[in-house]
Amino acid sequence: MKSKANTCLICIETIKRMDAVWSCQGCYAMLHISCIQKWVRDGVYQRTAFSDDNIPERDLPWFCPKCRHEYNQTDCPTRYFCFCGKEEDPQFDPWLVPHSCGQVCGRQLKPECGHSCLLLCHPGPCPPCPQTVRATCYCGRQSPQIRRCGTREWTCGQPCSKPLTCGHHVCGQPCHKGECPACPETSLQPCQCGRDSCVRPCASPSWQCDQVCGEALSCGHHTCEKVCHPGECGTCPRAGLRTCPCGKTSFELPCTKDAPTCLSTCDKMLDCGQHQCIQRCHTGPCGTCRQMTQKTCRCGHKTKQVPCFKEFLCDIRCARMKNCGKHACKRKCCDGTCPSCEQPCGRTLGCRNHKCASRCHPGPCYPCPLTVTISCNCKVTSVTVPCGAERVTKPPRCKRLCKQPPDCHHEARLPHRCHFGRCPSCQQVCDKKLPNCDHVCPSVCHTAVLTKIQEKVQRAGPWEAKPETQLKVLNKPCPPCQVLVPMPCLGGHEVFSMKCFEARVMSCHRPCGRLLTCTNHTCQLECHKVVGAVDEHKAGDTCQKCEEPCHRPRPDGCSHTCLLPCHPGDCPPCRVMIRMRCHCQLVVQHIPCDQWTHADDRERQRLKSCHSSCPKTLPCGHNCKSTCHPNGCPNLERCTEKVKVRCPCRRRKQDFLCNEVQAGYAKVECDDTCQRQREKLKKDKEEAEKLHKMQEEQRQKEEYEEFERKIHGRKRKPRKPKQEANEPRFLQRYGKFIIAPVLILLLALFVYFLLQQ
Repeated sequence: MKSKANTCLICIETIKRMDAVWSCQGCYAMLHISCIQKWVRDGVYQRTAFSDDNIPERDLPWFCPKCRHEYNQTDCPTRYFCFCGKEEDPQFDPWLVPHSCGQVCGRQLKPECGHSCLLLCHPGPCPPCPQTVRATCYCGRQSPQIRRCGTREWTCGQPCSKPLTCGHHVCGQPCHKGECPACPETSLQPCQCGRDSCVRPCASPSWQCDQVCGEALSCGHHTCEKVCHPGECGTCPRAGLRTCPCGKTSFELPCTKDAPTCLSTCDKMLDCGQHQCIQRCHTGPCGTCRQMTQKTCRCGHKTKQVPCFKEFLCDIRCARMKNCGKHACKRKCCDGTCPSCEQPCGRTLGCRNHKCASRCHPGPCYPCPLTVTISCNCKVTSVTVPCGAERVTKPPRCKRLCKQPPDCHHEARLPHRCHFGRCPSCQQVCDKKLPNCDHVCPSVCHTAVLTKIQEKVQRAGPWEAKPETQLKVLNKPCPPCQVLVPMPCLGGHEVFSMKCFEARVMSCHRPCGRLLTCTNHTCQLECHKVVGAVDEHKAGDTCQKCEEPCHRPRPDGCSHTCLLPCHPGDCPPCRVMIRMRCHCQLVVQHIPCDQWTHADDRERQRLKSCHSSCPKTLPCGHNCKSTCHPNGCPNLERCTEKVKVRCPCRRRKQDFLCNEVQAGYAKVECDDTCQRQREKLKKDKEEAEKLHKMQEEQRQKEEYEEFERKIHGRKRKPRKPKQEANEPRFLQRYGKFIIAPVLILLLALFVYFLLQQ
């Protein structure tokens, strides 16, 4: 059960998982126990309040709020059980259905087949029995089939063919459940007395005619007065012992004589039920009772002596309300059973169109029984709805096509369904011929277009209402022609695709590009109309004149411009002197540009050389002996300069050629003197390393001591033992300096007082 899935129909509150509930046996609706108990109590109270004796009935039934299933007062729930009724006050378990015990249901399945429900405790009715049994059809002719126990009853569909009660015909209905229906055939059947016969349903053969029997009785004097009857008529009713009309005296008389009256009083109970007839024994009915008796009026408010046969009614009008609850009874001497109200209701029904024509009644009126037909615009399609629903019911959708004539220049509208109101705007192509061109309008039809028109009025302030928007049907003009047409530019460079209404000859804003008379440049004026041109590629009279200097390309290597103005043909040779340094970068050379540009690589090396000695230094450190030359110096490995070569200890030396030294042929070996000198140098080196090591250790020691001093501070000298000193007090130290002046002052004062006396 999901949250908020069940609602109590009495309190209209959601039934929670922990609430105590009760389920109806008829509709299985779930209600709060407290709500159903209050429902029962309120029902008993209302039934008692409207009764005459105001005494509650013990066996007053009550009904389910949903299905009106009838219950007795003893069935009012007082305890909370699970759905199957096995457990009282079931505890909520999140893994079980709320209000269930979690055990097997075990209730007898319906219809009762002897099996029980095997599901866990569940709300609602138990499902049909799922077990399989062998069952025959209703008529029993077919062989048994294996079917579910819940649907064991089945029909074979063949005629029943069982003999009917008439004994003449058989049942012609298909195989069915229960007794066969009455015979539908007719036959000629006699009445009970046998005097008359007629064609009647075969199912009711016994019938009586309207004739009196009239057979002679056994007495021979009288006939049977019974209407058509079967069997014998019986004995004469006047035979045997008879009594007088009052029944007090008996006579033994033949059936031909009537019983005489006696002289006793009649004493038969009159119709009033209280008094007896005071006349003598008589035949025929007794008269009305005319004895005076005290009667209470019908409403019970007054009493009076009146004849017994008369009803006493007072003049007090009833003040109770009739069953409608709106009008008073106002009947004289009402006994409490006020008649139903005869006035018409007259209240407006829910349809808001008609008034209630029923008699005045309590509670809401029945819905309006009338119906209203809603039709489409063409009245072909319609739908019938209850009266009042036409306000909220949309007209039916009609499948017929709209037949309204077009309001534009087209011959017919686009096919669309029947509708209300104005037809939608025409969506066909206009196809009108446009002015100033030969094209037709390709836009959507703009004839008879519904347009909003609002006047633009300056309001004095926000308190003034805005001008109303008006809707008018207007014929709008065709828009400008949008067809693209080709239009060449003034100079014929390109063709533009322009809209027809904007088409005109215009400049493409590109340079003219025609070849000028100098045959080197083109006209750079903006695209313009050319006049006097020989052909489409040469400039005309309206093109510009070339006023630029010569920009023809120079020979490779020449960077000087031609000094002549722009001209046709080749430029003259360049006579500008090129200033450049020689290969050795010492001398500046001046060479004609034309001579330089037309020379090959070998000639250029000759022109650039200064023919002096090369100042470059060879890798061996000697100067190059060749003349000024490009790139690296030649004969790098054939240097003939003398070079001094020393032994490894550099004590001995000897002269060799530079190329021999580079080739590795020049070597000088050490002698014994060199060996002794090398050992001495080695010893000096070891002593120097030892001294350096000692100095390094001393330096590290000093650094370590400096580090210790920074971390722990300097080492303090041991303090001397503290000696206690007895310092003299203040008076002991300065008493003699204070007491002496004080005594001198006192003595002076004493002498002063003595002199005054």
